Amino acid sequence: MPTDWTPFIDLVRTRHKFLLTTHVRPDPDGLGSQLGLADALERMGKDVRLVISSNRPPRYDFLDPEKRIKRFELPGDQYKDAEVIVILDTGTWNQLGDFGVFLKSMNVPKIVIDHHLSQDELGATRFLDTTSEATGRLVYDAMSALGQPPSSWAANCLFAALATDTGWFRHANTSAATFALAEKLMQAGANPTILYDMIYEQNTLPRLKLLGLVLFRLSVAENGKVAMSEVRKEDYASTGAIPQDTEDMVNYTRSVAGVEVGLFFLEQPAGGIKVSFRARQHVDVAKVAEKFGGGGHRLAAGATIQGTLDEVKVRVLDAIGEALSRS
Repeated sequence: MPTDWTPFIDLVRTRHKFLLTTHVRPDPDGLGSQLGLADALERMGKDVRLVISSNRPPRYDFLDPEKRIKRFELPGDQYKDAEVIVILDTGTWNQLGDFGVFLKSMNVPKIVIDHHLSQDELGATRFLDTTSEATGRLVYDAMSALGQPPSSWAANCLFAALATDTGWFRHANTSAATFALAEKLMQAGANPTILYDMIYEQNTLPRLKLLGLVLFRLSVAENGKVAMSEVRKEDYASTGAIPQDTEDMVNYTRSVAGVEVGLFFLEQPAGGIKVSFRARQHVDVAKVAEKFGGGGHRLAAGATIQGTLDEVKVRVLDAIGEALSRS
C-alpha cells in the first residue's frame, strides 16, 4: 500500500524549523536521506539543521563538503527551538546515541522515516515501509508528495543511498522498481560513476591494512555454514586505521562459498562488542539480533553486546546455530 504522506505534508506546511538526524555510525542511506530531504525543505524556505550522535566516516565526507551535518552533543540547547524533528533510517533508541536523550526532552512533533523492521516507540509518527530497499526511496517519495523534484545535488545523495543499501544493485532487495528510481535520479543529475569511485575506490592505506587482518582471521563454523572475522581494539594502533574503516568488511564473511551466515565482531573502545550479521536466504538474522537488543533487516542486522570478545562469539554462534537448525 502506498505511503500516505498527508500528515508529513501538513507539518511541512505549518512549521518552519526542522531538525534532521540519522543513526550513529551513519552510512550513505542515512546521510544521503538527511541531505536530500534537507535540500527539498530548504527550497521550500524552511530552516533546516542536521545532526548525528557520532563521528561520520571520512570516506563519506564528499557527500557533505560544506560539513552541514554537525556532531550532536548534549545538552543540545542550540537545537531546542526546533519545531519538528525528523529521524531518518532508524527507529530505535540504541541507534540514536545521545540524541535519544535530547529527543525525550522535546515536546514537538517527531517523524520517523525508515525501512527497518526493528522499531521502538519513539513518540513519533512513523512513515515506515519495510519493503523499501532504502530510506532514500522513502525520502524521494516524500519529496514528490511535497511537489519538490530532486535537484541534481539531492539526486546524487539519494542515488548514493539507493545504490549502497542494495550493494550497488546486487542484493536481494533490488527490484525492477529500484532500477526505475535509479533512472529517475540519473535523469535528475545523479552521477553513478563518480559516486562509485568516491565510495569504493578511495580506500586509505590503513583501511586496506586493517582489511588484511580481517581476511587473515576469517574462519568457519557450523560445517562451513557460518563464516566470521573480527577487529580487536589494538588493531587500530597497529594499522593506523579508525573504527569507521570497518564499514562493509562484514560482507567478506558472507562471500565465502557455502556460507549461509556471515558474522563480524568489532571490539568497542568503550566496552562491549558490536556484531554485524549477514545472511543469504534461509536465516532471519534480524530475529537473532533482536535477542541481543539489536535489529535490522532479515538478511542484514546488527547488535552491540556486553562481554568479552570470546564470550560474545560463543553466545552469538549458539544463537546462529539454533537459527540454522530451524531453517
